[in-house]
Amino acid sequence: MTQDNRATFGSKIGVILASVGSAVGLGNIWRFPYETGQNGGAAFLLVYCLCVLLLGLPLMLTEFFIGRYSRKNTAGAFQVIAPGTKWNLLGYNGVIAAFLILGFYSVVAGWTLEYIYQSLSGALSGKTAEQFTQDFNLFNSGIFRPILWTFAFIALTHFIITSGVKSGIERSSKIMMPILFLILVILCIRSVTLPDASVGLKFLFHPDFGKITSSVVLSSMGQAFFSLSVGMGCLITYASYFGKNTNLQKTALSVTLLDTLVAILAGVIIFPAVFSFGIKPSAGPELVFITLPNVFQHLPLGGLWSFVFYVLLAIAALTSTISLHEVATAYILEEHHFTRKRAAFIVSAGVMFLGIISSLSFGVLKDFTIFGLTFFNFLDYVTAKIMLPFGGMLTCILVGWRVDRKILKAELTNKGTIPFYFFNIYAFILKYIAPVAIVLIFLNELGLFKWIEK
Repeated sequence: MTQDNRATFGSKIGVILASVGSAVGLGNIWRFPYETGQNGGAAFLLVYCLCVLLLGLPLMLTEFFIGRYSRKNTAGAFQVIAPGTKWNLLGYNGVIAAFLILGFYSVVAGWTLEYIYQSLSGALSGKTAEQFTQDFNLFNSGIFRPILWTFAFIALTHFIITSGVKSGIERSSKIMMPILFLILVILCIRSVTLPDASVGLKFLFHPDFGKITSSVVLSSMGQAFFSLSVGMGCLITYASYFGKNTNLQKTALSVTLLDTLVAILAGVIIFPAVFSFGIKPSAGPELVFITLPNVFQHLPLGGLWSFVFYVLLAIAALTSTISLHEVATAYILEEHHFTRKRAAFIVSAGVMFLGIISSLSFGVLKDFTIFGLTFFNFLDYVTAKIMLPFGGMLTCILVGWRVDRKILKAELTNKGTIPFYFFNIYAFILKYIAPVAIVLIFLNELGLFKWIEK
């Protein structure tokens, strides 16, 4: 496939919704609330929003530049940006990271289908908090059901990917993203009408500046990068399908604001409900699968609200698995000249293999460890704490220091037809601020600062 006949998104709204779908995922609705709860509520949210605008937005714009300028898959893009150099290894880092993330992400995505089923069957009613914990641990440590739901999620992702860029990715985004926002609004309205909901809203929106510590800042930066899906090739791949008339600046700003809005709305759903029933907001990763079912069962029509929430979670997960899958599929399709169906099949088969081992690492393979980590946790650790920050840092250095500023500005302004008033600020952040920030995140994720504090 040449650059001239390469597939593109068919409309401006398709570009935005597909890109938002790539960014929005479990990081917004699952990870953001428990990170907020564990890091001081509104204080974390304030720093998070600043990190998104000052660091996340420039990084997203940079990945958009790489994708559209090269009009290549993630691996091929860096060969165009820095031909004949070792910088092309950055592209392979993104492809491998996306593939590995999909290998464990699909397992958690599959859990959302299990909870949709349990909501419909009434299995989430009449249980104590201890029973919710026991049932969740019994389910995810099992063999057949978790793997079945993982396969189902991968199969659904595979079907959309094989349908192509316009008919699959763009069309599904146009359907799923409006539904996602509608469900978010409905659940927000229900949550803020609960007794003592104001306490949860105060926790989320009334910052205690004394809680802003170096740890909160680093956690906020890490969450901003994770939530926006920077560093894993998704945005580069999607941007390669943008038309030459796409306004990269407006698209990046729109995606950043909408992605942040989803995270905030998820907080509006969860924290009033949590405080209303006297549950600690710092419940952690189990907040969505253990704490919230306990909350929903105390609501009138609790089964309905539970079903709606897990449908929301499944849609968010699906929009992300699609973008992760497309990174690897586009690489195989273009670099190895396979058909889209064959390339997608290879990726899906590989992801299913990783998904089986990841799922079983909660049960029969829990004693199989790599550097002391279960297989699921190993994939999570290697990608989130090493590959993504490493790739993001080097991408900033490559574009900030090696790419001709005239080329960069020409692409971001559509050859001078669109003004970029803050280009010099953007270039400064990209060249100096972002790499240092990512290094700090990298060291924090590796636990270096905690080790120093000891």
